[in-house]
Amino acid sequence: MFVKKLVEKASISKKPGGNADGLKARDVDPRLVFHYGIPLGSSKFSYDPIQKILAVSTKDGRIKLFGKGNTQAVLESSETVPSKFLEFIQNQGILLNVNFKNHIEVWDIDKKLSHVHVSEGDITSFTVMQHGPYMYAGDSIGNITVFKLDQELCHMVQMKYTIPFSASHGNLTEVSGDTAVTYILPQLTAESKRILIIFRDGVITLWDIRESRSTFVTGGNMLQSLSHEGKQATSACWVCPFGSKVAIGYSNGEVLIWSIPTSNLKPESTLESSTQTTPIFKLNLGFKSEKIPIASLKWTYADAKASRLYVMGASEAGSTNVLQVILLNEHTESRNIKLGLPLSEACLDMEIISGTTEQNKHKQDFLLLIGKSGQIYIFDDSSIEKYLLQCQSRSPPSLPREVMVKMPFLDSNITISKLVTGNHYMLRGEDEYIKLTKDIPSPFPLETKSKDGSHLNSNHFNGFSEIKNLYITGHSDGAIHFWDLSCPFPIPVLSLKQQSEDDFSLSGIPLTALHFDGNSRILVSGDQSGMVRIFKFKPEPYATENSFISFQGSTKKGNNHIIQSVKVLKANGGSVLSLNINHSSKHLAIGTDQGYVSVVDIEGPNLLYERHVASEICTGITSLQFKTCNLLNFEKNLLVVATKDSSVLAFDSDTGNMLSTSVVRPKKPSKALFMQILDGQDTLVRGSNMSTGVDIGKGSPVEDAIPKQSVLLLCSEKAAYVYSFVQAVQGVKKVFYKKKFQSASCCLASVFHSASDIGLMLVFDSGKVEIRSLPELSLLKETSIRGFRYSTSKLDSSSDSSICSSVEGDLVMVNSDQEFFIASVLLQKESFRLLDSVSQVYRKDLSLSHDDLASGPAVQKEKKKGIFGSVLKGSKTKHVPEVEIEDTKESIEELSTIFSTANFQCEDETGDNLAVDEDEIDLKIDDIEIDDPGEKKPKEQNMLAGLDKKKLASKLQAFTGKLKQMKVVKNEKSIAKEEPQEEKTTAVDQIKKKYGFSSSSETSVAKMAESKLQENLRKLQGISLKTTEMQDTAKSFASMAKELLRTTEDKKTS
Repeated sequence: MFVKKLVEKASISKKPGGNADGLKARDVDPRLVFHYGIPLGSSKFSYDPIQKILAVSTKDGRIKLFGKGNTQAVLESSETVPSKFLEFIQNQGILLNVNFKNHIEVWDIDKKLSHVHVSEGDITSFTVMQHGPYMYAGDSIGNITVFKLDQELCHMVQMKYTIPFSASHGNLTEVSGDTAVTYILPQLTAESKRILIIFRDGVITLWDIRESRSTFVTGGNMLQSLSHEGKQATSACWVCPFGSKVAIGYSNGEVLIWSIPTSNLKPESTLESSTQTTPIFKLNLGFKSEKIPIASLKWTYADAKASRLYVMGASEAGSTNVLQVILLNEHTESRNIKLGLPLSEACLDMEIISGTTEQNKHKQDFLLLIGKSGQIYIFDDSSIEKYLLQCQSRSPPSLPREVMVKMPFLDSNITISKLVTGNHYMLRGEDEYIKLTKDIPSPFPLETKSKDGSHLNSNHFNGFSEIKNLYITGHSDGAIHFWDLSCPFPIPVLSLKQQSEDDFSLSGIPLTALHFDGNSRILVSGDQSGMVRIFKFKPEPYATENSFISFQGSTKKGNNHIIQSVKVLKANGGSVLSLNINHSSKHLAIGTDQGYVSVVDIEGPNLLYERHVASEICTGITSLQFKTCNLLNFEKNLLVVATKDSSVLAFDSDTGNMLSTSVVRPKKPSKALFMQILDGQDTLVRGSNMSTGVDIGKGSPVEDAIPKQSVLLLCSEKAAYVYSFVQAVQGVKKVFYKKKFQSASCCLASVFHSASDIGLMLVFDSGKVEIRSLPELSLLKETSIRGFRYSTSKLDSSSDSSICSSVEGDLVMVNSDQEFFIASVLLQKESFRLLDSVSQVYRKDLSLSHDDLASGPAVQKEKKKGIFGSVLKGSKTKHVPEVEIEDTKESIEELSTIFSTANFQCEDETGDNLAVDEDEIDLKIDDIEIDDPGEKKPKEQNMLAGLDKKKLASKLQAFTGKLKQMKVVKNEKSIAKEEPQEEKTTAVDQIKKKYGFSSSSETSVAKMAESKLQENLRKLQGISLKTTEMQDTAKSFASMAKELLRTTEDKKTS
């Protein structure tokens, strides 16, 4: 034993390779090139109706974007956490993402750049203005912060304007523990003037932005006492195009409709309106009986009869009650017309998107749902509308059915795949690829296209030689599909479904092995039953007539011009795991799951010999490779075999005799994945398991005077080994290099080559990708492909994921036939075309149509019925509420001034102000005269008014604080000095004064003072705006004067 150890150490000291001219870290750059399809683990939607961009966020911090023209892009957050809120700033190319760490990410989806704002509080609601760069963030303690987007720098700026809980909640004496802001809804048609704030305890507040006060408060504790049960507000949405009605869902399953004022309420009417504590309507949907909280509400406006409310419950199991759709029109009060959509699982989120047909530009809506599993489902919204309108007729339509969103053309699961690259003589032009990518159906109906493949009839397949990157997939139903992956979209070019010369039907048996040789035009497939089929293709180019074979079915006529022959044979020993072809002898080696190795003459096909490899652990043959080498000065043709338990042995490929009864096996064997023989010049051997028919040795350097030793690379799930090849085929274990994988299991190992060097690519089931040198196995670089997870079933060892690579360092990973990950390893190697154009989801030069401009619900003023106006109980008249029409541009400019000013003082500043001497704030309202900026006054008066503005503003602010203190503190004595009254108070006033209440005369005086104060504040705001305008004009004239002076000086010098 001691002598054996010394021999092993001596052999390791003379390791081959290790030269300084090998692959370097600077030569490789493992990266994700493109993501295609629907990401797994989806959790939230967001939709830009103008740009027609759909955003789908995932649980691991990715955001997938789908745009028109089949464009797709993926954004990766620095934090691998799900999204709380996902909002577009419409038509601006800006996406806002709030994650569960309360980080607000600002994404410029055009440049793929982001800015992160870290919030100190727990964000519980987030809303973006549709027509302005402002957004509101509500937190768990009831406060609301206003942010502004700086589009040039693409980051958020926190404004001074705030909405504190004490000012907006309304009933501070009966505050429960649930003070969080659940929803913030800018009022429709007046979003720059008022917002509706919904607290978790059910309080509903209408906040006036300009006056910085609550104008309407309802719901809350009184509602709790009426229902005799505790409940929380969990969801909300407008259900009226005017912002006069809001639907709120609660934790006990109730959905209530509340009436909201659509115009400013005068201060004296605030108390009266706040006493309306009952909703105007209650929807009976069955959620309350099952105690299902309302997770989400969506409303779509169609017309007076077809407006619909989508109600999604937060149930753990899918049922007809999880998602219901109800009509909201003039008949809602008398009867509820609702539809329970049949779902296969519970839902996380929903969104309504619009698609248009290319023929007539007809708009069509679709309902998207994210299931609890992360799968996405789609309903045709027009079929939902049709059912609701006709369900009570004599011939009701059929129930709408969900369709799971999948990648196009994949009717069955991928079980095996191959990627063949390296064709540098491709014939297709870039314009042709642009047309093909636009013709491929998108996973989502943003643009309605044909789904049967008929739109690709112009894609004439002339042969494999015109395809740079060929992707071949074997499927669970026995079909074989060929894809052009020269651009990052998989473009279908050919489908083989025939089983023999005369049988053109699918076998229904999953394929387990593929081998393609482009030089000899041979494709070999093996399936789970042990059947092996050898397809011989005709010489290229193929005939142009009937050149396209549809993915929906192939015919004998369609195959005749491409397939020359199909030969079928049966291999013993279960499913076929590995295939390889000897190019010189035209022999095919077949390895099966039960340890059988068969060698067949392709021309026959004739079975030459069959051998069984016995093993105590696992007998499956995972890799086969033909090799000619010199043993004992005799040239031998060998067939090297690797089994599932990482054993390596060799046969004489001519006779089938084993060279040695001993096998080379690690001490702790694991499932073998890959075997490769590296010759003396560290180049790939032709005829490898991933043969592409390309002579890889063409780029190898001239042999040195001292020949280098050939080695055998074996990679398993747990380790990689480099053996002496000559010793291994003779049953002697001689390890040159070894690397154990500590954390994750390896799911793919592949050797790739650059112009002159080779490297090893390792992909792990966690998504990590390592690049190592050969034969030293030293780590060069590593990265992680977020979202890719490779897992196998313990029962049949099959996986929902498919992974393959090419000899040029390109990698294709497929998750559950839902998403493609396309990656590259080599630096500055462009294997795929049109990457920039297919990733451009945002279009700056978008020409807006009339429908795009009217992205919000259309308001029809002439109609006096509809908009479910009769849902007000006891209301006999149906009318459309008066709506304010605002100039958006002017309103946004006003908001800039308002939000830049602190409307509430901090606590420390408040304490200082309360200690101010009363003489400083002893100011009579009637003595203050402020000029209206709209009135024409002499120039001198305007100048004096501007100079005294700051002084007057400070006094008015102090007086306002005094008035608020008088109204809030009811049970304390007034701190103001009481002057003797000339008139005697009545008995009622004396009783009021005794118990701390203000008399009627005092109340009227306070109201008059407050009214006068509001008028003066309005005038001050006008003066401020006028002053700002004058300052801007002065700056403009100053810049013009400087420019004129500079021009004059330049003329003088010249």
